[in-house]
Amino acid sequence: MKTAPISFAFALTLSALVGCADHTVADDGDGSGSGSGEGSGSQEPQPDPKLDASGTYRVRSTFDIATNMPGTAGTIVNGLIEATDDPDDPMSWVLDQMLAQMQPGTLKDILVGAKPVVAGYLNDELMMLAPDLVGTLTEVGQRMGDLTKEFGVNEKLTVGYIDQTYVGRIVVDGVRFKVDTNFVDVAFADHDIDDVVVESVFVGLENESKLNIGEHTVALPYGQIVRLGLDTAIIPAIDPTAHDLSDLLDDLVNCQAVGAELASSLGFGSASFWTGACNAGLDGAANALYEQLVPSSSVLELHLTGTCRASDSNDDWQVDKLASGYWSGTMTYDATDAQLAQPATFSGTRL
Repeated sequence: MKTAPISFAFALTLSALVGCADHTVADDGDGSGSGSGEGSGSQEPQPDPKLDASGTYRVRSTFDIATNMPGTAGTIVNGLIEATDDPDDPMSWVLDQMLAQMQPGTLKDILVGAKPVVAGYLNDELMMLAPDLVGTLTEVGQRMGDLTKEFGVNEKLTVGYIDQTYVGRIVVDGVRFKVDTNFVDVAFADHDIDDVVVESVFVGLENESKLNIGEHTVALPYGQIVRLGLDTAIIPAIDPTAHDLSDLLDDLVNCQAVGAELASSLGFGSASFWTGACNAGLDGAANALYEQLVPSSSVLELHLTGTCRASDSNDDWQVDKLASGYWSGTMTYDATDAQLAQPATFSGTRL
């Protein structure tokens, strides 16, 4: 009679204990219990992301070449002065260009002998023959100075990793010229000029906010660039119908009228002959002026070290803007070194 209730009570107690044990195991299995922690899904803490500077940037640099330009290119207007420094200029200069292109012979000898008188006579007719020659050549010289005061270089900077270190590759693929308040960008490829490539340039990211570009040398084809500046920026700004210096001179000097005046005053040679001699002389003068300004084979070396502010504007942990950049260093022209004039600035955007 007493055994049954005791057994029943024991059974209830055992059932309760077993039920508690099942709940505990279930809790532990789904990670919410207080088990040993095995299989709980815990992860190692991840390191904070770091700003990444690798990638390719379009960079635009601006230099003041004119102020400290060493060597013979320091005064680039000397070749133009010859057209204006004689009392009988500019027509005396025009006749000199004609004589330089004429073959030896009777007509050339006649013009040589008559030049002192003919130059003055032609100069009296200047308003008909070449009214804007002196003023325009003077303007070309002035604009050349302005062009090299704000001399732009367009380049691509590609930053990669080598042995956990940033290394850059710089490709100069064009230039930018400022004309009045406008900018003219010219690609080397459009004018058969090879890109300038600089390999293995040290690049450092300091405090995830400052990008340093190590010392490197950019050897620019300066003679070709000066001609580009004349042909694509200065000359079209002065004469929209001219594409080079030869076109400009042809527009400035009325060779047909010069030919007619010479035929009349000399009494030898036809007007068409002297017109042809005038055209040939101006073409020769254009080529000579290019070389007098800056020889076509000349090279300008920029020895540069740079620093700028690096920023991530879209929070993807990649540098996308290079701002407030400045270059320091020297430049070499015609085997002569000079300090790089300031300001020498640059900025860039990730491509």
